[in-house]
Amino acid sequence: MGQARVSIFDTTLRDGEQSPGCSMNVDEKVRMARQLDLLGVDIIEAGFPVASEDDFAAVQAVARACRRPIIAGLCRALPQDITRAWEALRGAARPRLHTFLATSDIHLHHKLNKTRAEALEMAVAGVRMAKSLTADVEFSAEDATRTDVDYLCQVVAAVIEAGATVVNIPDTVGYAIPSEFSQLIRTLLARVPDLSKAVLSVHCHDDLGLAVANSLAAVEAGARQVECTINGIGERAGNASLEEVVMALQVRGDRLPFGTGVVPEQITRSSQLLSNITGVHVQPNKAIVGRNAFAHEAGIHQHGVLQHRRTYEIMTPESVGARTQSLVLGKHSGRHALDQRFKEMGFTLSKAELEKAYKIFIKLADQKKEIFEEDLLAIVQDGLAQIPEVWKLRAVQATAGTSATSTALVTLWDGEVESTETAPGDGPVNAVCTAIDKLTGLRGTLLDYAVRSITMGADAVGEVFVHVDFGGSAASGKAASTDIVDASARAYLNAVNKLLYARGSRALQSAASA
Repeated sequence: MGQARVSIFDTTLRDGEQSPGCSMNVDEKVRMARQLDLLGVDIIEAGFPVASEDDFAAVQAVARACRRPIIAGLCRALPQDITRAWEALRGAARPRLHTFLATSDIHLHHKLNKTRAEALEMAVAGVRMAKSLTADVEFSAEDATRTDVDYLCQVVAAVIEAGATVVNIPDTVGYAIPSEFSQLIRTLLARVPDLSKAVLSVHCHDDLGLAVANSLAAVEAGARQVECTINGIGERAGNASLEEVVMALQVRGDRLPFGTGVVPEQITRSSQLLSNITGVHVQPNKAIVGRNAFAHEAGIHQHGVLQHRRTYEIMTPESVGARTQSLVLGKHSGRHALDQRFKEMGFTLSKAELEKAYKIFIKLADQKKEIFEEDLLAIVQDGLAQIPEVWKLRAVQATAGTSATSTALVTLWDGEVESTETAPGDGPVNAVCTAIDKLTGLRGTLLDYAVRSITMGADAVGEVFVHVDFGGSAASGKAASTDIVDASARAYLNAVNKLLYARGSRALQSAASA
């Protein structure tokens, strides 16, 4: 008898993106979705189409780009939401409408101002409408763990009768504990006979640090879909971490005899790509994907691992796609060698992308003695960037000191003319940003600025992430370099170009709908 199958529903692009600082543009969502496809997730929730034009465009783009997995779009149990979600999903090979409605008394009274009977009627109407558009319909009972159990059973039975193929039980505010949550799942399976006709799903938040534990408890109790995110990102304290759920099922198959379709060797790559896109990095001691997840510093641990790895490793770095070796690549390496190494890392670059990545690589190789995989990851993200460069950085110089005002000189190219400006600032980065503002005619305010060393040594590559407010419109940017001022200038300029690209896209959408 084979293992029971648990479907992995990834909501990194929807719930995960709602985490502060984790917003992604359409191209970034498509890049992440392609990696989730390689990872082998069963369902990708691409966004909430009615929320914004960008979310609609992202769901539409992901639906066209990824043909193997189911692509889900979230919608409230409202006609306008369902219609909008279906418009975005229409081009998907395997679309799913995911509609939801709160069912707890606290939500019904204080948020929706609805009675239980009214909410039940809304839920059924929403599912029926969604079912009229597509065969695959998921219903989520928001705040299910704080919902009266009798009423929850009534709602679940009613939406299944209306046509729901998946019923999701969210621990929306991370309130449940594992024994309680598993009991709720068993109660639903026992008291709703028709639940055998649908897939029972769970969606757990991590407010008490129990999202993964609750998800696994639910699987043991009979749930067969887990909703989760890469790196556990999401609202407030985040969602159940995909990598932790998947590897717990794999490592502890003796107690959790459930299989998934996830390719574990793609886990580290997925984590790193998300961090690179959002600029939000996992803590060093994060399970599975943290920098220290496979590090052994204590002498007794090191001795044990050298004798036999299983003394202190319940899984290997290689099993999740983590590598630690440096790469034998230098300034004399050619495009073919670089392309081959990127393919080994899971990236297939177009000719134009490879050419751009190679130029960055050669510049970096002139500055560093050793090129590490982390360096190449930073490079490939620049090479894969799809944002048109309205402004390109030609040169940057900055001066700073304890007894002098910082100044910066920046030269930009707009595709036709090079322009140079100087500006003072209360530090070199501030001066550089001010000079760029003068050249572009924009006025930005740094909301967040972060520098991270992505390799070791005095010649380490530093990665700069910025989040900038341009008069009410925010954009993020990133760049990597051995020179932090250069990286800061290019990261800020990346944010400028993203803003201009977004404005241009919205203008085209408005013109098309006019």
